[in-house]
Amino acid sequence: MKRLDYDFFHRDCLAVAPDLVGKILAHRTESGEVLRLRISETEAYRGVEDTACHAHKGRTPRNEVLYAQAGTVYVYLCYGVHWLLNVITGEVEQPQGVLIRACVDAPGPGRLTKRLEINGSLNRTSFVSPDSALWIEDDDFRCGISRGKRVGIGYASQEDQDRLWRFVLKTP
Repeated sequence: MKRLDYDFFHRDCLAVAPDLVGKILAHRTESGEVLRLRISETEAYRGVEDTACHAHKGRTPRNEVLYAQAGTVYVYLCYGVHWLLNVITGEVEQPQGVLIRACVDAPGPGRLTKRLEINGSLNRTSFVSPDSALWIEDDDFRCGISRGKRVGIGYASQEDQDRLWRFVLKTP
């Protein structure tokens, strides 16, 4: 298996999001065990012009990580309950990223972080550093992908709610 590198993430989120579907998300826990799940769903969030993106209303301490280098981990607490995992994509200072929304056997962003023991301590770490505890692997698995509307963004403009920026693994 090959780890995804900086060049993979150093592209627009609309290219990275569908390409992540089918890849393997891996986390080396504090005990040293490596947990792995296949990514089955992603969503793209594309900068200040995207009213569903955390960067839409400007830079804040919470969303500062969106402006970081491609391959940076963005983990945040949603509704004070679930950790959500994202990867930063594109250029530095142009906030965009991809939410890893679900994995096979872990349907939903909160379930996948729970299964992989991912929490806020990983925020601002790197998916691409050789010593990273969190990385994504390509095992050459190929799959069909369907597109749909992003989930849970009722606060965004209708135009942004209607964008087909959710990418889902097609099951046979």
